[in-house]
Amino acid sequence: MKLSFDTDAGIGTRANLGVVVLETDETLEQEFARMTREPGVALYHNRIPMVPEIRPETLQKMAADLPASANLFPSSLKFDVIGYGCTSASTVIGPDGVREAIQSARPEAQVTDPLSAIIAACKALGATRLGFITPYLPEVSAKMRSKLEEAGNTIVSFGSFEESDDRVVARITPKAILSAVDTVTKDAECDAVVISCTNLRCLDIIPQAEAQAGVPVVSSNQALAWHMLRLSGVSDPRPDFGQLFTRPL
Repeated sequence: MKLSFDTDAGIGTRANLGVVVLETDETLEQEFARMTREPGVALYHNRIPMVPEIRPETLQKMAADLPASANLFPSSLKFDVIGYGCTSASTVIGPDGVREAIQSARPEAQVTDPLSAIIAACKALGATRLGFITPYLPEVSAKMRSKLEEAGNTIVSFGSFEESDDRVVARITPKAILSAVDTVTKDAECDAVVISCTNLRCLDIIPQAEAQAGVPVVSSNQALAWHMLRLSGVSDPRPDFGQLFTRPL
């Protein structure tokens, strides 16, 4: 027998969010699932090819693949925001390049990336003197430092794990990241600590890191999720994810 049915507006009654995730990333989806768990918010992921070695030339290559990845989001949905989940590649390609590539496939969506989100997060927190932590090789870290400084920030303290293999970055322990926050803030007067890279497992240690450092802590995934939610009009405070999640855009 044929059954009758009715339809509704679907899952994303408040917001449809899409994230382009690196092939090598093991962390973003797990952390995003927790931060975007809001009534009426739907989250979708697509992957983009990426070799494990994090170098400027390998990061730049992803620009050509972004439209195809963005085009794989469900065509039946209108997306409020699509984020590109790579901090270092966003720095190399540039936010304008990221936006143009994604909007060539999904013109209706607002677009953001971790670099843009971190800059917006620092403004929302009123932070300009930053402690800065990365897992990158020096040439990649230097590019991001430059972009943060161009946005009006001062890097008062810096440290890096200097690891080029993204598979290894995903295995850096939260304990090691927490220790890095302590090291970077020990003798520096900063307004906030920025931890760059979507593959670093930061979410669980942010409240503890903020308590120990006495300043807000901003990670790539946390900033990107916050920015996407705020751009889509979702502003529910979630202090369990750090001071940033109590702030409007």
